[in-house]
Amino acid sequence: MSKFPKVIAAVALSAGLTLPAYAGTYGLGRPALPEEIAAWNIDVSPDGTGLPVGSGDALTGEEVFAEKCAVCHGDFAEGVDNWPKLAGGQGTLDHEDPLKTVGSYWPYLSTTWDYVNRSMPFGAAQTLEPDEVYAIVAYILYSNDLVDEDFVLSNETFADVTLPNAEGFFVDDRLQSEAHFWKPEPCMADCKDSVEITMRARVLDVTPEETVATEAVVKEAAAEPVAAEPVVEAAAEPVVEAVALDPELVAKGAKVFKKCKACHKVGEGAKNSTGPILNGIFGATAGMVEGFKYSKPMLAAGEDGLVWDEEALAAFLTKPRKFMKGTKMSFAGLRKERDIEAVVSYLRSFD
Repeated sequence: MSKFPKVIAAVALSAGLTLPAYAGTYGLGRPALPEEIAAWNIDVSPDGTGLPVGSGDALTGEEVFAEKCAVCHGDFAEGVDNWPKLAGGQGTLDHEDPLKTVGSYWPYLSTTWDYVNRSMPFGAAQTLEPDEVYAIVAYILYSNDLVDEDFVLSNETFADVTLPNAEGFFVDDRLQSEAHFWKPEPCMADCKDSVEITMRARVLDVTPEETVATEAVVKEAAAEPVAAEPVVEAAAEPVVEAVALDPELVAKGAKVFKKCKACHKVGEGAKNSTGPILNGIFGATAGMVEGFKYSKPMLAAGEDGLVWDEEALAAFLTKPRKFMKGTKMSFAGLRKERDIEAVVSYLRSFD
């Protein structure tokens, strides 16, 4: 027995106290009670083991997400500032700057459920009821175009969902497969005869260039004649018929448009954001806002002659991904006809 426990025992006995038998321990704490263990045992396995009974659909999830998640992750799971994006990114994992989201990168839905349940909302972790977690996760799936809006996620349907990147991970077997590369002692000096740049840094181009342009090359480039750019006549501006607007409807549209402001800007000084500016959208050809990188389906629709009039815009606002399959717009759509009419009227005020 070490001196430390002997000293504690001596002091305790001199004070008339009794101590529990040590039996190989320090006499601290007690075994956790079953209910205490159960409170911490909330992990969920990929096959759904550990899920509580409950359910939630995407439309309900949209409302809960807007209330408890959107302040960081955006109304449409598109992310705010440097907070993570939860939707989009499909097909980008082989890009230089991939967008890793639930729909593009995460392999198991259980990770999503467990993380939301265990750690969210930020600052109020584990305050969500199971039905709220199911609804939020269903909305995240819907935002990634993986389920329909009427899909109900529950402990019974959980295993029916397979994320696109489920086969994108493999077991790390480097202890076996790369053992032959290892050496007992690492080389610390004069390990190679020469040093060459074989790869470049990703995203930030911080790798120094190997060559510098010589004066002769610069002079040669300056001496080459510059071909004059062809003169392209500006396309005629579309003529939009003036429409008398209902001020009350426009005001209502401004309130509903708050759901859109995370991505789309309007008014004086508006600039492209996650989505294009919407000034002058009526009578404009789809996919033609200067400086915005549209999805291929939107560009194709514009080439096919899609012009934004009230009918087309109303249909798009109702169910964007049904109106145009493959659109980058992750918003689920407006459910109330009056809200759609109000937003259309509001956007008309910026013609």
